[in-house]
Amino acid sequence: MKKFLSLILALTLILGLALAVPALCEEEEEENYETGDASLDDPRNQDGIGEDELLVVSFGTSFNDSRRLTIGAIEGDIAAAMPEFSVRRGFTSQIIIDHVARRDGVVIDNVKEALDRAVSNGVKRLVVQPTHLMNGFEYNDLVNEIANYADAFDAIAVGAPLLTTDEDFSAVADAVTAAMAEYDDGETAICFMGHGTEAESNGVYAKMQQVLLDKGSKNTFVGTVEATPSLEDVLAAVGNGGYKRVVLRPLMVVAGDHANNDMAGNDEDSWKSAFEAAGYETVCVVEGLGQLPAIRELYVAHAKAAAAGL
Repeated sequence: MKKFLSLILALTLILGLALAVPALCEEEEEENYETGDASLDDPRNQDGIGEDELLVVSFGTSFNDSRRLTIGAIEGDIAAAMPEFSVRRGFTSQIIIDHVARRDGVVIDNVKEALDRAVSNGVKRLVVQPTHLMNGFEYNDLVNEIANYADAFDAIAVGAPLLTTDEDFSAVADAVTAAMAEYDDGETAICFMGHGTEAESNGVYAKMQQVLLDKGSKNTFVGTVEATPSLEDVLAAVGNGGYKRVVLRPLMVVAGDHANNDMAGNDEDSWKSAFEAAGYETVCVVEGLGQLPAIRELYVAHAKAAAAGL
């Protein structure tokens, strides 16, 4: 009986090692890229907040340079425009938070931690400004989580996502068109890759496409990674235009995993590979919307509007 139990134990250890090896390999493969110096980014998790706080909530990204140039830049512009508030950061993706902590030793608060920090620091007036693109599932989840803290502060206000009003759509269309003006030569299709969602708010992509068309950007196309319009839809639309070159850019606040891999990656199912396989010269602009000053101005305007309602 003892020999049998010993055999079972040995097999269990062997099986455990067999399962662990692929996991370790995946971890090593996951780290086999350079995303920039994390120490250059401010996680904005300091105490000493004061009575007025402005919490900027983002999904997050583990790409350090993009995080600093997009989310960090948005936070910085809000802080400069609203000096009466202490600006702090919260991410909704625990996976990203854990990844950055494990890899870089940088601690970023999740939303609950950020709210608890505000409570423990004696914040009385709280403005929460999300960097979400739309009023979708994540935005609604954030609003519901904040509602749990309604009695913890004297006043709470939540800012609007980037694409909320018709004026927002117009401003974003102008911003992305101006950012890509150097490629607008009549022979180039400019394609923006959004994330996409199963929520009704996925309609923002079709609306953005229409706004661009209405403004005369006939060579600009909007698609998504996980919803509609799909990559196939965009390929078909570009194919009808007789273009020689395609320029790809993310319609996302950050240029993270989707932008670097799903859009600009070398795997056969990336947007870049798909357009190259279709015979187009393909250029990738791996920059998030948060890098555009005009986009950051919109977030500042939304934060100010929320603060005015306190």
